[in-house]
Amino acid sequence: MSYIRYNYPTRRSLPVAAFGRGAWNGLESEIDRLFNAALAGVEAGTNTGGRFPVDAYQDTHNVYVRAELPGFKRDAIKVEVVDGYLTLEATRESEAEKGSHHAKFNRSISLPEDVQTDGITAAYVDGVLTVTLPKKEEAKPRKISVAVS
Repeated sequence: MSYIRYNYPTRRSLPVAAFGRGAWNGLESEIDRLFNAALAGVEAGTNTGGRFPVDAYQDTHNVYVRAELPGFKRDAIKVEVVDGYLTLEATRESEAEKGSHHAKFNRSISLPEDVQTDGITAAYVDGVLTVTLPKKEEAKPRKISVAVS
């Protein structure tokens, strides 16, 4: 038994007549261009645009923001709340053969109005920063009992 490698047909491998003037003409190349632009430098791990992955979610009592910051020192991470925005900033200095490099990563997230900025806590465990933002008391759901007479 022999294996034959399948090559997906592309615009270059098909005759010109196969690609008429349709609505889908050039869609594949446009999608490839968008993905290549969005993922530029990610494979090498060198250029992420100064950003890092962040998840935000909430429950009835708190809003949580989780950020993946592997390899950062605890004292190189800064958490700030200013004018309704949570700003996470991390800096890293590394020394290579050609000299030292300084990298700065940051993200700003708009906070909901029902967040109480006084009781914010942050924990950095195993490369994951978790910021807990408590909700205001009036924003929390209340259970009201109904008396039957």
